Amino acid sequence: RLLADWYREKGREVVLTREPGGTELGNHLRHLILTKPMTPETEFLLYSADRAEHAATVIRPGLDRGAVVICDRWLDSSLAYQGCGRGLSIDWLTAFSKYFLINLTQTFTFLLTLPPRLGLWRAKHRRMSNEPDRFESEEIAFHQRVLDGFLELARLDEKRFIVMDAEKPCAYVVQNQIRSVLKKRGRI
Repeated sequence: RLLADWYREKGREVVLTREPGGTELGNHLRHLILTKPMTPETEFLLYSADRAEHAATVIRPGLDRGAVVICDRWLDSSLAYQGCGRGLSIDWLTAFSKYFLINLTQTFTFLLTLPPRLGLWRAKHRRMSNEPDRFESEEIAFHQRVLDGFLELARLDEKRFIVMDAEKPCAYVVQNQIRSVLKKRGRI
């Protein structure tokens, strides 16, 4: 939200969205994914359904208009969560996703890292509803596998990923670091 506000102050159109939940269908899928038990394969396929709808109805139209699109999570999350966290094949996840994400790649990925215990604590205290969240109930080892997966993705694509320490308590400190990176890379 802070990054979107910053771009808007600079006169840019911004599409600020999230995954899952960036569409009406995505909100329904988000509820299912976060609250219902399911196999890792089903979890990935539901995320993929959301991602396909999201790409076609929100992201591509925004990019076609020349808007800055800021998405909270994308395919990398499935690679880390369902791949590294749940043990599904990264190659299969990537190959499957290529069928509906044709020529749609992100310019930058800001990976905000913090220890899993702190991340879980923040998530539980940030959440507005009392609705259960299957991911928050996972063991720490799962969250560590996810973090390690994200860090490996970042290592493999250092030009796209910008890894940042998010342990600082103030969102504005992290936001200033993100803005600095974007200025240096000529993306303002």
